[in-house]
Amino acid sequence: MTSKRPCSLTVFLLVACGVHAQGAPSGGPPGTSGVAVRRLTLQYAEKLALKNNPQITVARLNALAFQQVTRETRSLLLPNATVNLTAVDSHENSRISAGGLNNPIIFERAAVGTTVSQLLTDFGRTTNLLSSSSLRAKAEAQNALATANQITLAADQAFYSVLQAKAVLTVAQQTVNERQVLADQVETLAKNKLKSQLDVSFAQVSLAEAKLLLLDAQNDESASQANLSAVLGFPALQNFDLQDDTQPAPLPPPEIDNLIVQAFNNRPELAALEFEYQAAQKFRNAERDLVLPTISALGAVGAAPVRDDHLTNWYGAVGVNMQIPVFNGFLFSARAQEASLHAQAEQQRLLDLRDRIARDVRTSWLNANNTYHRMDVTQQLIQQASLALDLAQTRYTLGLSSIIELSQAQLQQTQAQISNAQAGYQYRIALAELRYQIAQ
Repeated sequence: MTSKRPCSLTVFLLVACGVHAQGAPSGGPPGTSGVAVRRLTLQYAEKLALKNNPQITVARLNALAFQQVTRETRSLLLPNATVNLTAVDSHENSRISAGGLNNPIIFERAAVGTTVSQLLTDFGRTTNLLSSSSLRAKAEAQNALATANQITLAADQAFYSVLQAKAVLTVAQQTVNERQVLADQVETLAKNKLKSQLDVSFAQVSLAEAKLLLLDAQNDESASQANLSAVLGFPALQNFDLQDDTQPAPLPPPEIDNLIVQAFNNRPELAALEFEYQAAQKFRNAERDLVLPTISALGAVGAAPVRDDHLTNWYGAVGVNMQIPVFNGFLFSARAQEASLHAQAEQQRLLDLRDRIARDVRTSWLNANNTYHRMDVTQQLIQQASLALDLAQTRYTLGLSSIIELSQAQLQQTQAQISNAQAGYQYRIALAELRYQIAQ
């Protein structure tokens, strides 16, 4: 057995050199052939997402629509003028006899006139409605800002996910190449009666596992490209050439309490809900004031060029009306109670959102610290796994171990390489999520 080891090692090295000289096979994500490559940085990706993503447009349009609601409510405080054109033909000496209480005399006439009405006071009800509408418009503007922050986060996550998928794809391609080398080596040694057919089978199994890993990595890379294209507002798949940031990632913030305070001060979702709560309070006051009187003024002026002899050629009148609600089946009290309950619900939603923001900031901070430390651990892991693979390959070459030990060492190295490739981008994604939570 000892006399065969130098020959075995010589054949092993010759085959390895021959296979390495052939070069690594090329490969790329399926479904991207013929698609123009577009260079993309993280900052430009964020700008594209804010410019093209339909959710941004939807949020902006909703904010503009709520501004029009404010104008609609303000119109109740302004004069209301209408122009009337009237022509009447009546049966001679006819009277309206049936129906409610009315003036039964009908005169033939053709007239034109203007009617103007103006709300004098409803004791603050319309003012409260206007304040409520204005606060809801402010809330919707904050919701639009929150949507922009969410799209920015989605762009960051999609950007780093593509880079992560590409890094894993590189590891998978390298794994296929290395295991193809081993499979060729073992097959050559088996042909020379230096290894058994069992070794060939194990080498082929390892190679098949690597090819499956490559297929999954290619699919994940294509899916991440599709997700990035959608986030950036492109309906078709774009083949982006992402420019990774060469600067080292910053350290995670050391203090969590300051981050929670910053989130409470800056999160647009929290500001929007505060405006919603204030709007609900104003609406509650407006519904409570339904039981108060409403005083309005009315004026009318016009001319009747065609008229009966009993009518003058022009008319004019002004008046003041006070409407006092007496009883309507407890409708107003029910509406006031409903508005009060809605205001209380908005207050509880505000408290719940503050609790969830504090939880999310704390969770994001812990995740950022965890992924930061994982980068060092995965670097150590890949060093140890590579060393273990070198030792296992040497032992297998010298006939001191089986191919099972070598396959296990290969698997551990592949897992370590994937973890190391993912660690840096997972940390950057965690930092992006933390920036989103504190609305930095």
